Amino acid sequence: SKRANTMFAALLAAIPLTSLIAIVLLYYDTKNKVLIESLSYNIFWLVLPSLSFFLILPLCLQKGLNFPLSISLSSFLMILLYGALILLLKFMGIK
Repeated sequence: SKRANTMFAALLAAIPLTSLIAIVLLYYDTKNKVLIESLSYNIFWLVLPSLSFFLILPLCLQKGLNFPLSISLSSFLMILLYGALILLLKFMGIK
């Protein structure tokens, strides 16, 4: 069914392949567990704003906005949230 196909596609998209590859390459390059720890922690914080995109996009589409406007608005708001998070993390002393 199409619903099962979209769920499988969502599962594939949700797997953090880029992060996994970066962590594995960093480990094999440096063997430095502190760097791996830092990278993992930073990835965690920076994933949070990207989640907003997946909430805002379907809401825009449900409200009747066309696709280009919906994806543009979702992307713009996500970028604003990235900026706000980076400022907040700096303010909190998290590097």
